[in-house]
Amino acid sequence: MDFFTADTHFYHEKLLLSQHFSPRPYDNLADEHAGLIKVWNQRVDENDTVYHLGDIAMMNHVRPERRAHELVADILNQLQGHIVFIKGNHDSRSLFKYLTAHNPVLADGRAKFDFEDVGRIVKANHHQFFLTHYPLILGQTQNSINLHGHIHHTMVAVPENINVGVDSADLDYLTTSEKPAWGSPLPLEEIEMMMQRKKDDFAKRR
Repeated sequence: MDFFTADTHFYHEKLLLSQHFSPRPYDNLADEHAGLIKVWNQRVDENDTVYHLGDIAMMNHVRPERRAHELVADILNQLQGHIVFIKGNHDSRSLFKYLTAHNPVLADGRAKFDFEDVGRIVKANHHQFFLTHYPLILGQTQNSINLHGHIHHTMVAVPENINVGVDSADLDYLTTSEKPAWGSPLPLEEIEMMMQRKKDDFAKRR
């Protein structure tokens, strides 16, 4: 099963102070990290794939750099499943190199981590999903959808773009009873619900 997420921003303590740009239901990093690990592993098992669309962590304050990479890897190794990372603006090439060199092997023989610098295309349910960190402007299209992160608690005002970040405003297209626990990776079923309701919403505005 495939899941999608973005903008976890592990170790980004200042983001916890944001009430508008990236509202997060935690007061400290330890609780946030524990919460994100818990909701991830409640949904994802070792046979699943999670596409993480950028901004894994914010570690500019940690030196030496290798120590920062070790701390991030420690969290990522607690997350179940095969993880495909799409590089975000806060993801360094040196982090990707470190994770490549310290890449666990899953029971099915796959490396735990896989990497893309720009993006990936996933085809499912008669759609092409363009997976990127930054939003793309595809224009009106029948079957192409851009899943992205980067813009936190905002949305691109066209239905062809769905923000899958942990703090996405597009999550508001799920009802309260449908909305998963904060920070949960999203399965395709929930993304398709968001897609259809966003499409219906914008059709009413014309």
